[in-house]
Amino acid sequence: QVQLVESGGGLVQAGDSLRLSCAASGRTFSSYAMGWFRQAPGKERETVATISWTVRNTYYADSVKGRFTISRDNAKNTVYLQMNSLKPEDTAVYFCAAAGKPYTNYVGYDYWGQGTQVTVSS
Repeated sequence: QVQLVESGGGLVQAGDSLRLSCAASGRTFSSYAMGWFRQAPGKERETVATISWTVRNTYYADSVKGRFTISRDNAKNTVYLQMNSLKPEDTAVYFCAAAGKPYTNYVGYDYWGQGTQVTVSS
């Protein structure tokens, strides 16, 4: 079992940066692939970025490539999402999740945090 708590969301202007953190409980955090996902009002949840437990493999949605960076610190049981050059279309609730493999689809993820709101004004 893994419990996840996101933090770091907020209201920023277009072009600003934010770093989201996801703190995990449980001694087996390092064995899970982790992902960041987002859901805007009226839209389906979408994958933002994923990272394997070895850190060797990462995946990014085309819409965030070159702007967002996913990373993890297994010693701190934490996964991060550095978001640069934010755009209004990045506005959404951001969730972190854990899975046995680094699936690129959110359906494969078993454990979810409660989400943190990111709002980007133009």
